[in-house]
Amino acid sequence: MVSLFHSLVYTGLLVCAFLLDGPQPYTFILGLTHGLIWIGMSITSLYAVHYRVINLRLALAIALLGCIAPFFGSFEFLRQSRHGHPGPRGAEAS
Repeated sequence: MVSLFHSLVYTGLLVCAFLLDGPQPYTFILGLTHGLIWIGMSITSLYAVHYRVINLRLALAIALLGCIAPFFGSFEFLRQSRHGHPGPRGAEAS
C-alpha cells in the first residue's frame, strides 16, 4: 500500500516539476515526501528480506529503482501479489 502511495506522490512531483513549471512549496513538499518515503521503504525492505517477509527481487526493485521510478517497486509488488507468490515464508511451509 505504501508503494502505491509512493508512486502517486512521485507522479504528483513529476506533474508539478515538469507540467506546472515547479510551483513552490508544492514541488518541495512532494520531493521531500518522495525522498523520505523512499528511504523508509528501502530500510524496511532490507529488514523484510532479513526476516523473510519479502524476497530479494522485490527488495531490490524498491531500494535500487525506487528513487528514480517507484513504479517498478509498485509493479513488482502487484505482480507478485497477483501471481500468488507469498514470498519466502510461503515457500518454507510447502
